[in-house]
Formats: sequence, C-alpha cells, structure tokens
Amino acid sequence: MKAEIAIVGAGYVGVPLAQVFADAGRSVVLVDVQADRIAQLNRGESYIEDVSSEELKRHVDDGRISATTDYDLLREVDAILIALPTPLSEQREPDLSIVLSATAEIALRLQKGQLVVLESTTYPGTTRERVKPLLEESGLTAGRDFHLAFSPERVDPGREDWTTQNTPKVVGGLTDGCTKRAIELYGSAVEEIVPVSSPEAAELTKLLENIFRSVNIALVNELAQLCDRMNLDVWEIVDAAATKPFGFMRFEPGPGLGGHCLPVDPFYLSWKARQYDFYTEFIELAGKVNANMPYFCRSLISQALNHGAQRSLNGSKVLVLGVSYKADTADSRESPALKLIELLRNAGADVAYHDPHVPELASRGLSSQPLDPGAYDCVAIVTAHSTIDYEKLVDDARLVVDFRNATGRNGRADEKVWKL
Repeated sequence: MKAEIAIVGAGYVGVPLAQVFADAGRSVVLVDVQADRIAQLNRGESYIEDVSSEELKRHVDDGRISATTDYDLLREVDAILIALPTPLSEQREPDLSIVLSATAEIALRLQKGQLVVLESTTYPGTTRERVKPLLEESGLTAGRDFHLAFSPERVDPGREDWTTQNTPKVVGGLTDGCTKRAIELYGSAVEEIVPVSSPEAAELTKLLENIFRSVNIALVNELAQLCDRMNLDVWEIVDAAATKPFGFMRFEPGPGLGGHCLPVDPFYLSWKARQYDFYTEFIELAGKVNANMPYFCRSLISQALNHGAQRSLNGSKVLVLGVSYKADTADSRESPALKLIELLRNAGADVAYHDPHVPELASRGLSSQPLDPGAYDCVAIVTAHSTIDYEKLVDDARLVVDFRNATGRNGRADEKVWKL
C-alpha cells in the first residue's frame, strides 16, 4: 500500500500520530535514522506506551503503517510531518539542529503540491525563518508550489482521557491555502481543528500552554520552600485552596520539572524575546525557581538524615523511588530525578533507584533495584507510581522523604516521614 503521509521522527509524537491516521484509514510511513526502531516498528512491536503492540501490529499487517530509514520515500507522499526533538544546547539556547538537518533532507526530495508541517515545539518564527528557506532550496516556493504550516504536538504521555485523536489540534499555515490544506489533512483523523492566523501564532500558542504550567508550578514550589521555614504543610494548604470552586487552579509542588516541554520551552521564548529587546523576567524567574528544586530536595534529604537518623548524607545509602518525570510512564527525559541523583552522589551518598517502568538509566550507569526499603538509610519518593504500596513502604523503611505527598495524610503523623 502506497503511503499517503510521512512522519519524520518515530518517537513519542510520531508513533501515536501514525496510529491516529491509520485508525482513520490513512496510510503512513514513519521515517527515522535509528535502524533498530525501524525494525521494531515493522515487526509491529511498540516501544511507545501510548500505542500498544497489538494496535501497531494490526496496522502494520494491513499495510497502514510502515517504517523506514530511507528519506527517498518522501518523494511519493502527499504530506510530510516533522516530529523531531528540539532540545537546548549546553548554553541553554534553542538547538534546532535535528529539525534543520531533517528539513534539509526533505528539501532534496520535495515535490510540487506536497504539504510540510512542523510539529516540534519551538520559538515563534521557526517555520517561516528557518524551515521555509531550507525547503525553498529545492527551487520550489512555499505557499505557491508547496504548502507549509505549523501544528504543535500536544502529547501528554500515559494519558488516556485526552489523546492525539481527541485533543484539539492547532494549525497555522504560511498562507490561507496552506492552513486550509493542513486542516484537511488533520481533519481526516483528529476530532477538532483550531485554525490560527499564522505559523507564529501556532508556535507561541504551544509555548504559552507549557509556560503557563511552568510558572504556576514555580509558584507552589516557592511556596513549599517558604512553608518549610514556617513549619507549615504545603500539601494541606494546596488541598484547602483547591476547595474554592472558582478563581483557583490546583498545581502541586515537586522536586522539579521534567519531560521535553516544561523544562525547555521557557528558554525558547526567552531567547527569541531578546531579539526584540524584551526580557521575559517573570518567565525566567519561574525557570530559576523550578531549576533550584533538586538542590532544595537534596538539602531536605540531608536534614532528614541528620535529624531523623543522626547520619550524614555522605556515606548514607539512599534509594530514589521513581525516576521517570511523570507517574506511571517510562519517560525519564529531563526528569528531576536525574539531577537529584547527581547531586546526592556529589555529596557522597551511595545512590540506587527503583522504578517499575524504567529498568535502566544509562546516563547514570544505574539499573533499577528491587524494592527493599529497609536496606537503605533513606528512601526518597521522587515519582509517585500508582503501583507502589506506600503504606507498606513507610512500615518497612527506616526513613522516608516524600516529595510527592504519596504517603498521604497518614504519612504526616509518622516520624519516619519527611515531606516537601
């Protein structure tokens, strides 16, 4: 079966998107440089939690989904969607190298009449100022010879109520014709399309969504640090405030931000804003508060060991419970647990971790250990997976530092439990 749609990037955005199009009867080819991923996909084996192997294999067997490392297949499709990572450089500036490299490959094969859509989170102006000129090196003109648009991914890994299929899809084209073409494409598979006036409007929409969360999480993280000094329980306060039926939205403190978007997106906007002699001080301050949380959490573990076990952090055995950035998922990208493990090791602690969803942390040279709380001087709850029996954990552990309120109200009365 000839593919109608190509998705460049077979990751947590591309694979669910391919499934949604296949569910709607469209044929999709996933393009990725990782040959092992391609082989796995073509066997119908999913490595993405939001797409089951059963669903994937059904589409692979009926020819609706295929995968390849060969960019030449892009010549034959009607639409090319770019769903690739947009990380930060070591200087905390936007790194578009992965997207731009793929765009250059697309330009070599671009055909008249094709639609190209960037889905990767980025700063306003990327589609027009960076992607468009590269594509036009093909000799074709955007908006006349081919269509170009931006439509940000809105994936929330592990979520079942809002999926790629039923989450409204924002679309902004380079021209009205580009927007119309993108609406036609996504409208064939996604329930609701939200057109906006330009790619820049769509790009900034995605940043606003995530910066909104970042700023509000920073607020409760700062409040948690203040409550620590005032000897107040931040969780009690958040619970009480959340009873107000209007004018308040619940956000919870934690050991820091994780995932691809929340820790990264504010820096993309701040960098772009400086080109306009504008400084996003409020957003940058939120980023500083959130980035400081792993340091605060290391300090809290040290205090708990000093006062609760009469031990120094140096030489203590610490079990980090949960290393994915989000509960009940295997996604450890930008997880605050990674930074906390680094900080604990630097302080001389003997650190291990347990996570039923993440068997290995190659970046830290660690693998998940059996859950044996009593074998450690301290257990730090960093990610609150629902499969853990926290009541038994408290019973078995010598000391627990709970950054997620996983031990609940019962934990407040236990002298072994220290809470954020």
